[in-house]
Amino acid sequence: MYKHLLVATDGTEVAQAALAHGLDLAKAVGAKVTVVTVTMPWTAVAYGVYEGVTGRDVFDEASQKRAQTILADATALAASRGVPCSAVHKSDIEPYQSILSVAQEAGCDLIVMGSHGRRGLERLLLGSEAVKVLTHSKVPVLIWRG
Repeated sequence: MYKHLLVATDGTEVAQAALAHGLDLAKAVGAKVTVVTVTMPWTAVAYGVYEGVTGRDVFDEASQKRAQTILADATALAASRGVPCSAVHKSDIEPYQSILSVAQEAGCDLIVMGSHGRRGLERLLLGSEAVKVLTHSKVPVLIWRG
C-alpha cells in the first residue's frame, strides 16, 4: 500500500490530530513518515500577515524556534509509536508549494494534513492550504477534518 507518508503540520490542534492519524496509518501499513512544517518568511510580515513583530531577527528566531518545537514533538510522537520519521522545516510564503515539493523530493506516496474547515469569508481571506495541496498534488491526499 503506502510506503512513505508526508505529514504536514503547523502545530495546531487539528494538525496534531492529523499527525497522530498519519502515524497510526504509517504504523499499520509499515510505512515511514516525513513530517514537514512550513513557516512564513519575513516578507509575509511586510504584507501584514503577522502583527506586533518588532524586527526581522526576532521574527526569524521565533519562527525557527517554533518550527523546531513542532518537529521535535512530531518526531518524539513517531518514535513513541515505533514509526521511522524524518523532519523538514521550510520557509515559504505559499506553504502548499513547500509541502508538495517536500513530498516529491522525499518520494512520498501519500500526503496527510489537517483542515480547519473554514468556510465563507474566513476561507476567502485566509485561504486554505489543504485545498491548494488537494488541487495541485500528484499523489493522494488524506485530509483530517478538525
